Order: sequence, then C-alpha cells, then structure tokens
Amino acid sequence: MINKRLLIKHLLAHNDENSFYDKKRKVDISHKEGKAKFLKHICALSNSNPKNNAYIVIGVEDEDNNIVGVDFFDDSKIQNLINAYLTSPPIVQYENIPFPHLPDDKVVGLVTIRPTGKLTSLRKNIWKYYGGSVFFRDGSMSMPKVFDIEIKDVNSKIVEAIENNAQNNIEHTLNGVFDFMNKRKDYNAKYKVFKEYFVLCWSGQKKVVKNETFFSRVDIELVNEQVRLFFSALDEVSIVYNEDSFKIVEYVNLGLQNKRKYYKLEETHIKFENNANYNIETKLLFEPPEFDKKVLHHIYNTNNTILSKLKKGIALTKNEEADLLNLPATYLICYLNLFHDAINKLKEAKPYLKQHNLKVYQLYKETMRILRKVKYS
Repeated sequence: MINKRLLIKHLLAHNDENSFYDKKRKVDISHKEGKAKFLKHICALSNSNPKNNAYIVIGVEDEDNNIVGVDFFDDSKIQNLINAYLTSPPIVQYENIPFPHLPDDKVVGLVTIRPTGKLTSLRKNIWKYYGGSVFFRDGSMSMPKVFDIEIKDVNSKIVEAIENNAQNNIEHTLNGVFDFMNKRKDYNAKYKVFKEYFVLCWSGQKKVVKNETFFSRVDIELVNEQVRLFFSALDEVSIVYNEDSFKIVEYVNLGLQNKRKYYKLEETHIKFENNANYNIETKLLFEPPEFDKKVLHHIYNTNNTILSKLKKGIALTKNEEADLLNLPATYLICYLNLFHDAINKLKEAKPYLKQHNLKVYQLYKETMRILRKVKYS
C-alpha cells in the first residue's frame, strides 16, 4: 500500500514538473477556465503515460516546492466531470493528504491519473479549447498536438521506482496513529483496525440529541495511506461502524428567519476487504427544502442590498451584519428554489465576503461545497 505523503515527497524531490507529474498552487474547477485547464492537464498526462500512473500535486509553490496546502476537497463525483468532457477518459482519483506542519483545514491535493491505454481527447468545446483536441506533455507543459504516431512508454520504470519507494511500513503507520491521537486528543480521538490491516483514525466533538449521537469538527484519516477521508469544521455527522465497514452520514443546517433544521447531505460508506483493498461509496441524500416564494423574494432582495453595500464599501447596520452570516446559505436556498441568478450573486460575493469577515467566508466555502455535491449528482 502506498503512503501518499511519502509519494508526494518523492515526486517533489525527483524532478521538476515533467511528463508524468505536474504541480499546482491551486486548482479551481468552479468556473469554465479553471475546469478547462484541469481537463487539459488530465488529457495530456494520460496520453503521455499509457502504461503508468501520472500525478498532479496541488498546494505547492511552483518556485521552491514549498508545501502551503489547499482547502479540503471532497468531491467524489470528479470522475463524472472527466467522463463528460473526455473521450476514452482515464480513471481519476482526488485525495486529500494531511501534512503535520499545515493548519487543520489545509491539505495537499493528490490527483492520480490511471490511463486506459487509449488516446484521450476533448469530447466537446470548453473555454478556448475545441472538441477533438488532443494534448500531450512537452516537458512541464501540456500542449495540443496532431496525433500521428504511436504513444511511447517512457516513464513506467521511473514511476514504478517512485511508487515502490513510497510503500508504507509499520513505522509509518504507528507514527501516523500517534500523531493523530496527540493532535486530536481534545476531540475524542479514536482508532480502529479493520481486517487486521487497515488503521482508521477519527475524532469529533460529541453531542447527543434525542438519544442520537452526532459529531462536529470531524476528522477521519486512513493512516496506512496518509489520506484524509473526511474533514468538516461546521457540519454534524453521524458515525456507525462494525468489523468490516465504517459509515458516516453528513448533515447540513439550513433554514430561514432563525427557523433551521438539519438535512441529510451525503452518506459515505468505506468497506474493507480481505484482500487488502477497500472501497469508498458515496450517496447523495440531500432533498432541497422548499419555502414560500414571497418570503424568498424578500430575503433575496435583502441579500442583494447587502452585497451592493459590500461592493461599494458602505458600512452595514447591526441587523445587516447578522443577515450577512446567513447570506451564503440563503442564496443557496434561493437557488435550490429556482432563483437561478442567486448562485451567480453568491459567486460574485466571494471576494467581498473574504475581505469583510473570515467567518462568513468560511460559511461561503461550506455553501459552495454543498452546491458542488448537488450539481455533480
């Protein structure tokens, strides 16, 4: 089993960006340009590596390889994006890898690209790239090329050596468990061994409501691979496990005018097999709440007024400051109730929320995470 933290270190130490791996300070697939560039790199790395895995490391400074991290990204539907835009799409996996020196809410993103051996191309136009385009790696660049030669295998032995050097061992596993338990000892930290092989650590603030147990500030790591499987600073989570599996159900707190309730968002089921493999299955459970259209129109207009003030640098009243904390979630509710422009307003608000208040900006990021899950599903 590969220790993904070691793998990242070996990739960064091996060479500069090349034909089997790329590094990025950040990746944003919430808009067309970022989505198009991400797809271009996936296409190029897949075509340039027909016999071996290729990688993208996210959260690293380009100049000096300094690991600065990015936000936890838990989009299990990213393969849907790949399948929608690429012909002969590779298998793509996005994992969140914690590093000890990073803040709790930061990880390094690791994208693993497993090719099918077939030529990958863009299925349709996106941004400035045309459908039918074929990309390859030329050094550290992903370039369009006319395909008229056989794909050559030049990296498989190098990548195999890097992956072999990143294999996990007992020392790495024990260190990972001790690091987690010490770091999360204030949040009811626990660990469990599954199938005498997998070690899962988790923690969270425990709360009992009507005989049901929930956790907030949940952190879950598969220590064998140094992969963070789940992290949330805000939401409520229920946890159920047995000897073979570990299941979490995530809840989100939504509502209007101080009348809020918890809605099931997503179920994640981790199943451990006897052959040293595991599978992660996710299922969207979210049912958008419906509200009175007149009430929503009032809230939508209030949000627009607050956004206009933020853009103009006008001070908010005390009541508007209170409404601002609800602005991301209420824009989302409006969008889910067919106020189609509400999501554009929310995206427009991003830089002003970040500048105005870090707390409301965190709420914005949580709201966008919910939206991403709903849209891809």
